[in-house]
Order: sequence, then C-alpha cells, then structure tokens
Amino acid sequence: MNQPLYIHEIQDLFDDVQRSEIFEDQKMMTDAVPLFTVTEINEKYRTEKQLKDFDLKKFVLSHFEFLGAKVSLQKEEHLPISDHIERLWDELTRTSYEEKGTLLRLPKPYIVPGGRFNEFFYWDSYFIMLGLQVSGRVDMMEHIIENCAYLIHTYGFVPNGSRTHFLTRSQPPYFSLMLDLLFETTGDESIYSTYYGTLEKEYAFWMDGEAQLENGSAIKRVVKTDSGDVLNRYYDAENEPRPESYLIDIKDGKNAGPEFYRNIRSACESGWDFSSRWFADGEYIRTIETLNLAEIDLNCLLWHLEKTIARSSALQQLTEKEKHFNKKAALRRKLINTYFWDTDSGIYRDYHTKKNTVTPSVHTAMLYPLFLGLADAEQAKSVAEKISQEFLYPGGLVTTTKNSGQQWDLPNAWAPYQWLGFKSMKNYGFHGLAEQIRDHWCGNVERIYGNTGKLMEKYNALDTESIAGGGEYPNQDGFGWTNGVYLKLKNS
Repeated sequence: MNQPLYIHEIQDLFDDVQRSEIFEDQKMMTDAVPLFTVTEINEKYRTEKQLKDFDLKKFVLSHFEFLGAKVSLQKEEHLPISDHIERLWDELTRTSYEEKGTLLRLPKPYIVPGGRFNEFFYWDSYFIMLGLQVSGRVDMMEHIIENCAYLIHTYGFVPNGSRTHFLTRSQPPYFSLMLDLLFETTGDESIYSTYYGTLEKEYAFWMDGEAQLENGSAIKRVVKTDSGDVLNRYYDAENEPRPESYLIDIKDGKNAGPEFYRNIRSACESGWDFSSRWFADGEYIRTIETLNLAEIDLNCLLWHLEKTIARSSALQQLTEKEKHFNKKAALRRKLINTYFWDTDSGIYRDYHTKKNTVTPSVHTAMLYPLFLGLADAEQAKSVAEKISQEFLYPGGLVTTTKNSGQQWDLPNAWAPYQWLGFKSMKNYGFHGLAEQIRDHWCGNVERIYGNTGKLMEKYNALDTESIAGGGEYPNQDGFGWTNGVYLKLKNS
C-alpha cells in the first residue's frame, strides 16, 4: 500500500485510541502503518466496536503494523564516545522510498534523531550535519540537502517532520545554512546555483501573504507592524489537537482560548515545544500566545535566507535579483535592531506584535544575531555578559532563566544552543567563554555517557549527575543532534 495515511481518514478510530490511552506514548498510533485499506478498516471498526466483547487494542494490533517504534542503541562493549557515535550514524540511518502509513516518501537515505523519533526532522538535520562533516560523511550531508529540496518542491516547504500530520508547519528554516555547511566542506560553490529555485520557493513559503498585509495585521507567517514594517512569526494552519500529542493537547486546552491549538502548533514550528517563552503569564501552557509574537531567531534565519538568495543570484549574473534580495536583507537587518534589540536589558528579545514591545522572556534565541554576524561589537559584548552570568552552568547553556517544568526551559541544556553559543562567542572574539560553553556541555555529555552508555536528547545543566526531564515524553537516547554537536565541538 503506497498511499500515504492522513489521520483524519481514520479520525473516529484514532480519537478513540488516543482517548483510551491503550498505548503509553500517543505517538505510537500516529506512526502505525495500516495493513488494509482505510475504507476496510473504518467499515470493520464501525461494525465490530458494537460487539459486546470488542477489544480496542486487539483490533488496532490486528489492523496496523508498528514499525521501529523503539530502537535499542545500547552496545554490548563500552566504546569510546566518538567510536560509539560513528556506529550510531549507521544505526540511525533510514530510508523511505515509498509512503508507509503517515511516513512521507523521501528520495535519499536520512538520519533520524533516535528513540521515539523515527522520521526525518528539519532543523535537527542541520545539527546532525555538523557531526557528519567531522565524520567525513559528505554523501549523507548531500542526501539531507536533497531530501529537503525534494520536500520544498513537493510541498512548498520542509515539514516539521516527514509525516503527513506535519504538513501544516515547518521548523526553523535552516536550508540555506545547510548549503553553507556543505560549501564549507567541499568548496563547491555551484550548490548555491543548483538550489537557487529551492531557496526561492522556501522563501515564498515564509513570506506568503505579505502582499495582502495591512498595518497591524498578520497573515500566516508574516506580520505587519503598526508602523508598516514586515516581520515573521511561527505559524501552523490547523487549530486542532496535534495527533502525536492528542490527549495532552485536549487536557491542556481546557479553559484555554479559542486559538489554543494553533498557538501550540505554532510553537512546535519553532522547535521549542514547549517553553515559558510562549506563555502570556510566563507560567502556564494554557496562556500560550505564540501567534502574537515575532521571533528573533526566525527573523535572523530569514535574513540569512535572503542573503543566500542574493549570493545565488550573483553567481548566475542575475543582477536585479541580487540587488532585490540584498536590499531585503539590509532592511531586515535594520528591523532586527529596531524591533528585537532591547536597550534597557542589553539583549535581543522576541517582539509582541499586539503590545508593540519586546516580551519579558529572556532566552538563548538572543544568540542568533551573534551566530550570523548581525550584532555590532557593543551588542555582542552585552549579550555575551548575559550568557556568561545567567545561562552558563556546569552542564552547559540553559535555554531560558525560568524553571517552568517545560522541557525547553531551565534546567535543560539542548545541543543546538551549545553550538550556537560556542560559534557566537567565537565570532566576536570571546574565546574563553566559547571554550567554557564547549567544555561544560561536552563534559556533561561524557559523564552521562560514562554512566549510562547513552547519548541523550537533552541534558540537565544544573545537576550534571541527573538525567534531564520535563516535556511530554521521557528523555530520548540516540541522539542525532547531540551526536552531531558533540563531534563538532570536540573538533573545534
């Protein structure tokens, strides 16, 4: 059966399965592969669920196949960490040459994060590529880029993950940075020309609706401020519970606003699911207001995309296009300073488009202007001081200064922000701080690996003896971006 499965096609059965919690992990049912046609399954379900002795779990297990829900990454012998990662690249490699259930087809092999995550994830793949570069696995780096390009040309964007229920949102747009990384590795500048159309198409996705904007309004991922400036925000088209966290969303959504599910999903597009960064009261998920924010990280990444399209245009002597996108990038750079730089605290923050002010949340997305070279020397110095004083702990950089119980808050240290922190500090000459970030986090990774034989999805930066927690599921081992960032940092 090569037709992809869309959850809404089995909505009644799916709703019953998720609400009854017959599986410990809500993701199990989203990943199930039908053994019969959707029509057959629905008809049989409607008939059989009326029977007195009907067993829901038995029905599901006899009508669906569950592929690769868990992968054991434990090794019999305790290898040195770098050797273990080299083996993990092969263990985490997957192919999907045809649709299987909700899993989308991809033309090339790819690397999954690990644990419960057995599909291609967008921004994870960039941080995985950092390690593939160190490992000399250029072919896999190219495969990742080709898969992203295929998704952009097929769907108009790279989905959050390669499943049908992720086709309403993307993740932080790292495709242009993936090209930079491959160019850095091979020296072949022609990749910018090869993927010129792909870059333009991804940009069109993020800017869709711009022409229809009026001052003080928002359409999809674009926002026009009261002053008439265009910024970007994270967004998801659906206002329904996420299939992969269905019952969690239903429970969290009680007593929440009418756009609760869309706000939840929009936060998922950022990769930060979840954090006090998104909460109006800074405490409770029911106050989530992602849609009211324009984010510093997203706008910096789109500046990079504009600069990359300008570069690609120049290589092909498309002079007008080059001028057009350089002009767009220059304007966005100015707007980043206008809207996201907070003079009072000396850091970058997200911008609240309804209140016309920066948000109170203090978080490591402030690193993006330094990571991409957009900050001036004084701004960089001020951010570096904040990072050193409030974010660096014995186990690495935390993402926020607030302990809310959400997994993207204190005390957790996530691999992407260790690399962003290290590179940002290196870019502006804060070498000592860069090395502290590297050594604190890598030491934490090594300690946990020494004790457990595992590489984790996230780490506790405060208590380096414990396993990190928070979030909607247990900490996963594997783990793609940890492997990638660890190798890159150890070789930097």
